Amino acid sequence: MKFRFLITLLLIFTFENGSKAQEKYEVRSGIISFFSSAPFEDIYAENNQIKSIIDLSTGELAFVVPIPGFVFKKSLMQTHFNKKYLESYKFPTATFTGKLITDSSFDKQGLNLVMVEGDLQIHGVRLKIKEAGQISFVKGEVMVTSEFKVRLKDFNIKIPRLVIKNIAEEVLVKINLTYTELE
Repeated sequence: MKFRFLITLLLIFTFENGSKAQEKYEVRSGIISFFSSAPFEDIYAENNQIKSIIDLSTGELAFVVPIPGFVFKKSLMQTHFNKKYLESYKFPTATFTGKLITDSSFDKQGLNLVMVEGDLQIHGVRLKIKEAGQISFVKGEVMVTSEFKVRLKDFNIKIPRLVIKNIAEEVLVKINLTYTELE
């Protein structure tokens, strides 16, 4: 219930300007993953429960990612991730609201390199970020990809000294989403 309220609030707040419907797209499918390489163990998880909308007429976009939706190969890693590190019982979602920055209009026939700027909130901490991404248009769908690093300490995610060699101080986040027209 809290998740639905948050996504509704984000969508209303971010896209209240009433732009053309044919420029608004919602996620049909996609994955957000992260990878952490540390001396004793690599950690990988992915989440396909993303809710997102993008308005190409304004460049605005919003994401809501349920933290418990990240799936790990080892169930114990998933349990520790949710209980000890991300505390998903207190901070059940990660969010991003921002805008695409590009030097020209989108080429709806090919690949577009863009910058994305906005607020990323993880673990109750909101930070301004600016990262590179790609948008391409294929058969009426919008494909969005990006790769960037997140430093755990920037989001007050504490790593106990006992397992400091098991978890890297920063993780590589990859976004690969497919959007379809919002109806």
